[in-house]
Amino acid sequence: MSKVILIVLDGLRYDAARTCLGYLEGLVAAGRADVRKLTCELPAMSRPLYETLLTGRVPVDHGVVSNGVVRRSLGDNVFSRVRAAGKVTAAAAYSWVSELYVSFPFDRHRDRILVNGEGDITHGIFYWDDHYPDSHLFADAEWLIRAQRPDFLLLHPMNVDDAGHKHGGDSVGYRNAARVQGDLLARHVPGWIEEGYTIIVTADHGMGNDGNHAGPTADETEVPFYTLGFRFGSEKPFRQTEIAGLVCRLMDVDPGALPAFDHAIERL
Repeated sequence: MSKVILIVLDGLRYDAARTCLGYLEGLVAAGRADVRKLTCELPAMSRPLYETLLTGRVPVDHGVVSNGVVRRSLGDNVFSRVRAAGKVTAAAAYSWVSELYVSFPFDRHRDRILVNGEGDITHGIFYWDDHYPDSHLFADAEWLIRAQRPDFLLLHPMNVDDAGHKHGGDSVGYRNAARVQGDLLARHVPGWIEEGYTIIVTADHGMGNDGNHAGPTADETEVPFYTLGFRFGSEKPFRQTEIAGLVCRLMDVDPGALPAFDHAIERL
């Protein structure tokens, strides 16, 4: 029965991932990981796609269709299904994740640190500045893993998205931010694998060359999907809406109302 870490590298488009994430590409070359190109749902915006990733529903169905729609998530989500199975959940993530799955509006004095929460997320460390260093956030995740031993952890760094908005998706600043995330993955992921975690690395959306995202262009919608230690048993198309069900399958958790995951899985 696997423990899972879902890593969402905010705003990382597919071509930048394949160019800049050297450690993950090394695992792929060694046959220890797999990578696919995934097209995100629309609108290609952060808060709508956090909800899509964690509920398996498209924005026009779950209703969070703008970053300006600020409310709690409605219905089943990955955190709630894992909690219903008697397991521990955790998040090192942006404050919008707290607003969706803990409480809203986010109060930085009350809500930054969550320990032994009674809702969907058991333990959490949340940030609100887009330039909050990714190195600090990976350290936050490391503390959650070592101190709280979660069965499911969401790790959600923001610096690539921040660099993309400042410099554009085809820029040195954007690619260098991705390279930093790649190095952080190289420093932390091997230890997490040794701790027994199955790891998925993806992104919510991509980044346009003009420094923004929302629409259907490839730069804005094509994102990476890395699976460490397993791959799908066929080339059957895979959608972003299936990630929530995949996490439940990997953890042997009843998905409830989440869309079922019906692909074959092969261990690497």
